[in-house]
Amino acid sequence: MVTLRFLASGSFLQVIGDTLGLDKSAVSRAVDSVLDALREKRKEFIQWPTKLNQTKAEFYEIAGFQNILGAVDGTHIRIKRLHHDEASFINRKSYPSLNVQTACDEKGRFTNINANWPSCCHDCHVFRTSQVCAHMERNGNWENGILLGDSGYLCRSFLMTPFLNPIEQHHGRYNRCHAATRSVIESTFGRWKRRFHRLHSEIRMDPKKVTKIVMVCAILHNICIQLNEPDVAAEEPVN
Repeated sequence: MVTLRFLASGSFLQVIGDTLGLDKSAVSRAVDSVLDALREKRKEFIQWPTKLNQTKAEFYEIAGFQNILGAVDGTHIRIKRLHHDEASFINRKSYPSLNVQTACDEKGRFTNINANWPSCCHDCHVFRTSQVCAHMERNGNWENGILLGDSGYLCRSFLMTPFLNPIEQHHGRYNRCHAATRSVIESTFGRWKRRFHRLHSEIRMDPKKVTKIVMVCAILHNICIQLNEPDVAAEEPVN
């Protein structure tokens, strides 16, 4: 309960302790213990699609885009300012963050997540060095299924991106179908961050612990979908 309150409310450890009648050190130990235990379950709850035909069929229902296995994108998780290597973590909006790359399926379940990169690393680089990219290089093709990414990624045989300057009519149709289908990842980020307010605000912990928090929030998000838990209603736009 302590850890869920910490992740869902976005409150400081001290505030949670005061609310529950616990001292800060006890709250910190409880949170660390539960985070470690949940993180060990990541391979159980964050899995690459195995029912490929079903996944492709359900993506097709969105906008008629064939053979899609998932959408990929990055999102920034704000962290505290660091005393070392600070420049590597400053993003284009001038605040320190991690660049978290994820892939999701048509239901908004995370099928892969990588929260190890500072914000100076471009989405394209993060993807190129990821396990997802390595897997798709070995297995991805039009028949086996491909991914969708935005214009920040390089178009490859297994990763389709939009036309930057659509001229022909069919380019425009392609872009519209692409955007409608890929929007599932943007919607997923919104649902995820509304469910776990900790991801909205600055996480005043070292990057390694933030990485663990992000992973656990992704695991819990998938569990919520598995249990058909309702989404948290939107209160404000999510960046």
